[in-house]
Amino acid sequence: MNRILAFFIGLLFPLAASCQDSVVTGAQRMGEYLPLLQGKKVGVLTNHTGLIGSTHLVDTLLSEGVHITAVFAPEHGFRGHADAGEKVAGYRDPETGLPVISLYGADRKPRREDIASVDIMLFDLQDVGLRYYTYLSTLHYLMETCAETGTPLIVLDRPNPNGFYVDGPLLDPKFRSFVGMHRIPVVHGMTLGELAGMINGEGWLAGGIKCPLTVVRCRHYTHQTRYELPVRPSPNLPNMRAVYLYPSLCYFEGTPVSVGRGTDFPFQVFGHPMLKGQTFSFTPRSLSGAKNPPLKDKVCFGVDLRHAPCDEKIIQEGINLKYVIEAYRQMPDKEHFFNPMFEKLIGVSYVREMIEAGKNAAEIEAMWSEGIVRFKKQRKPYLLYDE
Repeated sequence: MNRILAFFIGLLFPLAASCQDSVVTGAQRMGEYLPLLQGKKVGVLTNHTGLIGSTHLVDTLLSEGVHITAVFAPEHGFRGHADAGEKVAGYRDPETGLPVISLYGADRKPRREDIASVDIMLFDLQDVGLRYYTYLSTLHYLMETCAETGTPLIVLDRPNPNGFYVDGPLLDPKFRSFVGMHRIPVVHGMTLGELAGMINGEGWLAGGIKCPLTVVRCRHYTHQTRYELPVRPSPNLPNMRAVYLYPSLCYFEGTPVSVGRGTDFPFQVFGHPMLKGQTFSFTPRSLSGAKNPPLKDKVCFGVDLRHAPCDEKIIQEGINLKYVIEAYRQMPDKEHFFNPMFEKLIGVSYVREMIEAGKNAAEIEAMWSEGIVRFKKQRKPYLLYDE
């Protein structure tokens, strides 16, 4: 990330932080979309983050007399309790009695027959601004099915808590997967509403088809607004500290190193039993949201990032590969340090190759700077909020 730009971002943070309370999410702007739902059979793709104040979007719509016929759920399920990667089957929600169609089980893409049973689709998920966070892929597949069936889609937009900057390599198409479907940087600096417009506009849906799309924008939000999430977006991102560190620590999921799943501080630490030169240690256990974490019941030695560096420094530095590089250098078994998931997450082959060749973080990060410039120009027509 450009360090001069990071300096000015830091200067803006006091002002940005003061804007938090004035942000109005798309879901809160009910006057913009309730009229579009009247007399319609409505499908809703959402989870526990789909809140209007402290009330769930689905409950609010039902109280307004909206005829919801089905709920679609992403990774982690409708209520947000499932582990990362845990397959979720369809079921009937005990609180509302509505059928829940899982999009993280047998199907990742909604079936035409499921969408054909509704007149209009509503989408409301809280993203964290990373290419590999799967809510974006779920949105892509929903848009594709809506385009195929001609079903209108309304995206209720929400702020991006990592929306301050753009960083990381553009995805190499040969590493395309559910944790990276689009040729965008790891940290893209866009909301899901903006990305929905870009997916349509750039012809990224199969065959270049277009989804009938409406985005209900947030109010009083810019990409410099420091927005704190009201609830954790997934089980292992429990606080803003984890959300800010996620762009730098998630690559450990493509290595033997633990990022603290199975502790009270996931994505705020990293460690492994063989990193014995470290004084900090933790032991992953079976917990809700991490029933079978990597290195379960094994003492891991590593680094504690819960308190330092400060949040502002983490954001200003952007993606920090020093953590992965240092762990690689200290691990005795370098031959088996990386697995194929590493490339799926980082999106290119050269990062692994350069780490193995002994290059430092600055040398590697310089490789993606031109791609970021191109992407920023490409995304500009789709931005809904001031940069």
